[in-house]
Amino acid sequence: MAYLRDHVEAVGAAIDAGADVRGYLHWSLMDNFEWALGYRPRFGLVHVDYASGVRTIKDSGRYYARLIAAGGTAPATPRIEAFG
Repeated sequence: MAYLRDHVEAVGAAIDAGADVRGYLHWSLMDNFEWALGYRPRFGLVHVDYASGVRTIKDSGRYYARLIAAGGTAPATPRIEAFG
């Protein structure tokens, strides 16, 4: 959720600075195979249980739905400070 929030805020800042932004596309709907890293990274909006094929919407997927419903205004989500 923080990834989406931060990127949408950055897009908003770019628009405010005069960038001709026409949309935003999240990279992956579902967790999938990445050529360089295999199945290890999990950054889809929908979790895929590779053993069973069951798909479950993640918190980030629900957040993205709220974001779209709000017309691109990022709903509040707590900021997570970097460790270290």
